[in-house]
Amino acid sequence: MFDLITNKDSNVKNDILSGITVALALVPEAVAFAFVAGVEPMVGLYAAFMMGLITSAIGGRPGMISGATGAMAVVMVALVAQHGIQYLFAAVILAGLLQIMFGLFKLGKFIRLVPYPVMLGFVNGLAIVIFLAQLGQFKVADGLDNWVWMQGEMLYLMLGLVALTMAIIFLLPKLTTAVPASLVAIVGVTALVHGLDLEARTVIDFVRDMLPADQKAEATLAGELPTFKIPVIPISLNTLYVILPTSIILALVGLIESLLTLSLIDEMTDTRGQGNRECLGQGVANTVNGFFGGMGGCAMIGQSMININSGGRGRLSGITAALVLLGFILFAAPLIEMIPLAALVGVMFIVVIGTFEWASFRIIRGVNKEDAFVLFLVTFVTVISDLAIAVVVGVIVSALVFAWKHAAHINAKTHTDDDGWKVYELQGPLFFGSVLHFKNLFDPQNDPQDVVIDFNHSRIWDSSGIDAIDGLADKYKKQGKKLHIRHISPECRQLMTKAQEYVEMNLNEDPRYHIASDKLG
Repeated sequence: MFDLITNKDSNVKNDILSGITVALALVPEAVAFAFVAGVEPMVGLYAAFMMGLITSAIGGRPGMISGATGAMAVVMVALVAQHGIQYLFAAVILAGLLQIMFGLFKLGKFIRLVPYPVMLGFVNGLAIVIFLAQLGQFKVADGLDNWVWMQGEMLYLMLGLVALTMAIIFLLPKLTTAVPASLVAIVGVTALVHGLDLEARTVIDFVRDMLPADQKAEATLAGELPTFKIPVIPISLNTLYVILPTSIILALVGLIESLLTLSLIDEMTDTRGQGNRECLGQGVANTVNGFFGGMGGCAMIGQSMININSGGRGRLSGITAALVLLGFILFAAPLIEMIPLAALVGVMFIVVIGTFEWASFRIIRGVNKEDAFVLFLVTFVTVISDLAIAVVVGVIVSALVFAWKHAAHINAKTHTDDDGWKVYELQGPLFFGSVLHFKNLFDPQNDPQDVVIDFNHSRIWDSSGIDAIDGLADKYKKQGKKLHIRHISPECRQLMTKAQEYVEMNLNEDPRYHIASDKLG
């Protein structure tokens, strides 16, 4: 991965300065995602503040930034449109409670089982999504509620300021690492634009373009402290029926994105976060969001990369970002409103460069075709659909590829013992994927009168394997030959029907392991 990390140690100065940088980058993202969800900008800003503060304080990954995200905003659209924002707040509360349950039952550890090609696809896909999202900043409203691409001097100025921002971020660390390059770039470009009175689009211009015509004149990012309010909805089973599907999806999408981002930061910083604790932190943050008028959210890979690349490593960086964002909302909204969008786009483009796994192009030439296919599949699905769907698809395909590759790993060594019995010593797993290879190992028609199948170096993993043994026993029975089955677990014997009578039990030598079967619950 393109290494933009300039400092691997956490310290107060780096955390505070990095937090300020992140706070500046949080504003347009929070506003944009609020509009995606169909709620007011302040609902997104409140979410960014509360998610960032709580998860940084009690979550499982210091240095990771949470806030309102596009992945969760897309899920909220239908609920807000059909039932209103109060139902959204209730759904966010329930999603938070579900995430807390995930943490209490210690399910966060399973993110470690996500295959490496899926992780690469996730990283590359998210980098592309971040890049495509920034292209929207190159559009302007034409006064007829239509968005058109910039042209002429406006476009050239935008491109020039983006390039200047990226150049500062890239070159400044070569001179000094005393302050985050991203913060210097944002402040410097902002000063240049207003000092030379350049006609560059700013954050407040973006907000105005998103609002209806009758609200543009009053557009502002100034607000008050969020206040505690219980969602005004009917308390009934019908309400639960309405919000539960959305809550489940929000909880899963939020945890998948957060835990994958946690794993990515672990890799970049050579540290280890706590997945289960992060589930609890995300759950508490979303629950509080619902009661204080926020749209909820999860970890933000873009802002997290800005934080890490700017030197933020400790919890103080995320806490600083949240408090500075609140300070902007309460006291300094005009300062945020005057920041040129080009500066923030330049910062995000640097994040894209640092996030994309460029080494995957070299890796593809060295890995097998199956892993390369999974990598491209997850990247593609992430871009065209949704992160959660992409990860689920990637894990399923990886599991099927694993099953297919290991299906041929079952084999048998054969020999004839002193009694003239033919012994098949099996090696490898017997499961649904290897059943066909298993059946082809035997020759009931030409085998001697007594045949031994020894599972001492093999394991039966599912009911398909049991059925295969039953079918094999039936074939030997039809040939009038006796089958002897050795070294299988008591559970396997219990599930057998036709082959059960051929099992030779040895309490001292037989293995004990569980088998995947609905019959045993």
